[in-house]
Amino acid sequence: MKNGKNILLYSLLGFLGLLFLAPFAWMVSVSVQDLSGVFAHPFRWFPDVFQWDNYRQVTSLLPFWKYAGNTAFITAMVLVGTLLSCSLVAYGFSRLRFRGRETMFALCLSTMMLPGQVTMIPLYMLFASLGWVDTYYPLILPAFFGSPFYIFLLRQFFLTIPREYDEAALIDGASRFRIYWSIILPLARPALITVGLFTFIGTWNDFFGPLIYLNSPDRATLTLGLNMLKAQVIGTGSTPWHILMAGAVLIMLPNILIFFLAQKQFVKGIAAGGLRG
Repeated sequence: MKNGKNILLYSLLGFLGLLFLAPFAWMVSVSVQDLSGVFAHPFRWFPDVFQWDNYRQVTSLLPFWKYAGNTAFITAMVLVGTLLSCSLVAYGFSRLRFRGRETMFALCLSTMMLPGQVTMIPLYMLFASLGWVDTYYPLILPAFFGSPFYIFLLRQFFLTIPREYDEAALIDGASRFRIYWSIILPLARPALITVGLFTFIGTWNDFFGPLIYLNSPDRATLTLGLNMLKAQVIGTGSTPWHILMAGAVLIMLPNILIFFLAQKQFVKGIAAGGLRG
């Protein structure tokens, strides 16, 4: 009976896995076909001739590597800002005792109820008044003020770390910041990697933010560059979907690589456990 349930469960999981994998497989397949193969009936998952030149074309039609550098710079700065600000705030909410702590934490979480569409126009007006439109400041600086969801995740993990570590460090003369930097952060590696993974994927793939704040083509990101390539061919009668999909595959490669690397470190951190020295 138990084996039958396991077979049914694994079959269902396998079906769902294939279902979620289908769009990605279609994208990869289109990226190595010519334009006629994109709309062929029936669709050929494996073309007769693989058009690897599509990847060269997308890097030549766009300043692809310049856009990749722009995206990497923004992503790196957002990663630093998010991990530092969220971990520091989460440390205060989880390890320090002060009046109004729970109220402030509740107010922090309540900001999650505001959708981004509500704050989009006020934020744009603020950044425009500061002269920051068409710069990277609106995309980077908000990360240094924390994210309530990531603060919540880190706080919950910090609460699982025994306070005896803090007390022993205080007896030895360590400051609160030294405890945060040298004890809490190393023990919170699984949570930090999780936050970093979500931040990397969200920032690397972000399209809406650069679309709003960046006007100069030289400052564009990869996702914005692909949209610009599509806009260039509007009215020509044919959209080069095979070229666009080749660009999308190249953009996704860092996500896939970072995910597998972070997954390995995440499992390793969980196996080590937050209670081990």
